[in-house]
Amino acid sequence: MTKLMKNKSGLVTAAGSGIGRASALALADAGAKVMVADINEDTGNETVQLIIDSGGEAEFFKCDVSDELQVKALVDKTVASFGKLDFAHNNAGVNLGQVKIGELDSADWDKTIKINLYGTFYSIKHQVNAMIKTGGGAIVNTASGAGLEGSPNMAPYTASKFGIVGLTKSVALEYGQQGIRINSIAPGATITPAIQSWAKSSPDQYNAVLNSMPSGAMSTAEDQGNTVMFLCSDLAKQINGVTIPVDGGFTAGKMQQ
Repeated sequence: MTKLMKNKSGLVTAAGSGIGRASALALADAGAKVMVADINEDTGNETVQLIIDSGGEAEFFKCDVSDELQVKALVDKTVASFGKLDFAHNNAGVNLGQVKIGELDSADWDKTIKINLYGTFYSIKHQVNAMIKTGGGAIVNTASGAGLEGSPNMAPYTASKFGIVGLTKSVALEYGQQGIRINSIAPGATITPAIQSWAKSSPDQYNAVLNSMPSGAMSTAEDQGNTVMFLCSDLAKQINGVTIPVDGGFTAGKMQQ
């Protein structure tokens, strides 16, 4: 494929598996140098090895995005290793279960907001300061379909993802004239081991969701990663401050059953 990201370097958080890994692989395949960040050293290094085996360039950096000092160290390491920060995919996030808010453990609320929303804030804060020094760059945040529509029994996750959507818009206004673009993807149901397990354990529920999707198919991690790569590339140079659902049309409206 055309090397859309040739001579560009950047980072991906939570790149040890799922959407983060697919994003890192897509960016590397397009020619980018990628700093693979994850809290799990084993899976993070597996992603690095996959990139190297495919002829790409990558390094691993262990990072807990809920700790601002670790996030700053990640950005600094990326610049030290590759010379600049052209792009970043802020993908780290958690969803700690599904309960009504009246039954929610406040510690779960705090942890979700700290990782999902504070982690994205810390990341953007230090990324824009690095990008300004070299003339700009592109940032992509992972929001969610739950950041576009309400989701019952997921108040902390939904609140954090709505926050990311708003944060994306605000930062786009703040830094657009300094050459920094920032967008978000809003993944819908995406094929992961958890989704595959759910399909086996609750096939009726899975099929009901599947049948309500205009595309007739669940998204894959690769679908998400390819969208991130496009948004980080110069092909998307006039796309700024938007959240793009990657969900087979699910948020456009539900198919009649």
